[in-house]
Amino acid sequence: MQDAPTLYVTRGSGNSIKPVLVASQLGLPVQLRYLDVLAGETQTPEFLAINPLGAVPYMTLPDGTSLGESNAIAWYLAEGTALMPDTPLARAQAVRWMNFEQTALEANISPVRFFSFIAPDLGTDHQDMFSVWRERGTAALGVLEAYLRTHDFVTDHGYSVADIAVFGYTHLAREGGFALDDFAAVCRWIQRVEAQPGYQPIDALLCGDDLDQAA
Repeated sequence: MQDAPTLYVTRGSGNSIKPVLVASQLGLPVQLRYLDVLAGETQTPEFLAINPLGAVPYMTLPDGTSLGESNAIAWYLAEGTALMPDTPLARAQAVRWMNFEQTALEANISPVRFFSFIAPDLGTDHQDMFSVWRERGTAALGVLEAYLRTHDFVTDHGYSVADIAVFGYTHLAREGGFALDDFAAVCRWIQRVEAQPGYQPIDALLCGDDLDQAA
């Protein structure tokens, strides 16, 4: 595995699952290194020397170069494969939905899920934001719902890295108290993503094993 990228991830993370799912579905060997965010392992001097921003997921390559941000890492791993949209329009659609995921879906689903489901003991000072996050996140799910009523996937390419990016936190929305079942087209799309070859659920992908035989 010396020639494989190293992915620093944390368990249960909708951002961490994105590049790991890409690697799994493409059969790419990667070395997974788990950091416990709640225990402060992303803020140690050792990790800050690798990524000064102290955030995961983060990827280092065998030649010493590195890359942060979940969608950027997923895009890098998907380049030149069947998961990468191959027309200008489909690539633009991918960028559109990956930006929307970060600014409207992840930005609202992630914090309310974290403070209400992952670490409720830390949520006391954020209670006044729960309704705001859920209102904004529900509106974002509505935008995705309207699009998916007439599209099987989020680009004209078909299933792609953009679907994986949008899937990351969308499929975890119930854990943030969102009424995901109200969005029938989104739920059908989630089922289509989960039916793709090589798909594994988050608890199986982020389980502590290297993906040296991803399938």
